[in-house]
Amino acid sequence: MNLVHPNDALFQGEKPFTAIPSCEHFAGSEKLITKALSFQDELGPIFDITCDCEDGAAAGQEVEHAEMIVRILNSDINKYKMAGVRIHDFTHASWRNDVDIIIKGIGGIVSYITIPKSTDQSQVAEMVDYIKKQAAFYGIKKNIPIHVLIETHGALKTVHDIASIDWVQVLDFGLMDFVSGHHGAIRASAMRSPGQFEHRLLARAKAEVVAAAIANGVIPSHNVTLDLKNAEVTNNDAKRARNEFGFLRMWSIYPTQIQAIVDAMKPDFSEVLDGAQILIKAQEVNWGPIQYNGELHDRATYRYFWKILQTAKLSGMELPEEVVEAFFKEN
Repeated sequence: MNLVHPNDALFQGEKPFTAIPSCEHFAGSEKLITKALSFQDELGPIFDITCDCEDGAAAGQEVEHAEMIVRILNSDINKYKMAGVRIHDFTHASWRNDVDIIIKGIGGIVSYITIPKSTDQSQVAEMVDYIKKQAAFYGIKKNIPIHVLIETHGALKTVHDIASIDWVQVLDFGLMDFVSGHHGAIRASAMRSPGQFEHRLLARAKAEVVAAAIANGVIPSHNVTLDLKNAEVTNNDAKRARNEFGFLRMWSIYPTQIQAIVDAMKPDFSEVLDGAQILIKAQEVNWGPIQYNGELHDRATYRYFWKILQTAKLSGMELPEEVVEAFFKEN
């Protein structure tokens, strides 16, 4: 009997929920991007790298900065091809140049393009349309995933519309700009824990971003931890973001934060083992209902456990060999 893969069996007529690494590490300068790629080589493909054109480029050197990113990501040190680029915002004169340089130079290998500081859905839609146009012009065959920062009142107000735009893969919550946009109504202390999770305006905003993302099959990504060198603080923030709000990804801005985020976002290992056995049994009966430990399981739970297994694989967890053979073996 030919065994059917879960992506083919469980998502007929609908889009599978994207599985991407749970950590996104930001790097702006050539030195930091190169260093981040060395960490990726050392730790393995368990996190993405975002090369930053927005805050990384000095004024007047935007073109040179984007070209530097293209040069590095086209080199052999970009081993896993797991790097994206944050471009300038809609109001900046350089955003189209960023897109042109990135797509012409690395359109086939760039993991995603991040759009910052949008104030409404129409800005995101215009930028995505331009990215699509340039991708077609340069003969890029794939859809380039788009990540959108939700860090303004306008973006939050239209967050469901933004999440529904074609090619959007991730909604990123931008805490610091969002707090600043309240003009002192939210104190600066709320940029840190526990305030960032407990202040009602911030809790509301984070919950709305996650709800909009999940409803549209998009990944919600949590903001940075400002405490750079205390991995325990980062780990606790990531756990709260994941367990209390449902974020599935988080930003890192310092090397020690990477592993802390990955560890916090990992699925529970006992759940991974249960899910592995459930999916193996389900595949054997062509994805019909089964009993496992006295409980009924069907396609609804299969989808859940398939996502858990994908997340576990991306976080570097060791999976049973029979699961790797059944679901993750490359053709």
